[in-house]
Amino acid sequence: MGRTADDEAFEAFVNERSRALLRYGFLLAGEPHTAADLVQEALLRLRDAWEHGRGREHPDAYVRTTMYRLHISWWRRLRREHVSEWVPDRAIVDPGLRRVEDDTGLWQALNTLGRRQRAVLVLRYYEGLDDDRIAELLGISRVTVRTQAMRGLRTLREQLTEETVPTGPRRNRG
Repeated sequence: MGRTADDEAFEAFVNERSRALLRYGFLLAGEPHTAADLVQEALLRLRDAWEHGRGREHPDAYVRTTMYRLHISWWRRLRREHVSEWVPDRAIVDPGLRRVEDDTGLWQALNTLGRRQRAVLVLRYYEGLDDDRIAELLGISRVTVRTQAMRGLRTLREQLTEETVPTGPRRNRG
């Protein structure tokens, strides 16, 4: 069975967007292994949709939506599970993720937030979604979105002091 134009288009999308999607997954999950799992599962779902004529028009939006829905679904399941501290293999860390970790103390502050607060803030400020859309995606009320955002921002403000935010020139983010 030969490769089709659809196969090539899908492969090009994956090659072009994988690193950005991995960074987005890292922002959602706060952990590189989970970020990689989110990307892999979302791309598998996109591939299936792609074969059925869906997801091609806006593949990036399809994958990102899938990723934050998966993240919330997994988060809900994890509340009932006990996670082991032992990891059986080693991961390759994307330098872009390291830059996010090292940036201005924001990552450390985000890591103190609960998963729902972090998801709300990522969807609001990274994705630029409004409260109604976030509520729909996370399966919570609009009031809960606003409450989680308010509490998350308050925590970030308390954590990000003048000592943790650099005063020098900003690094190139490209």
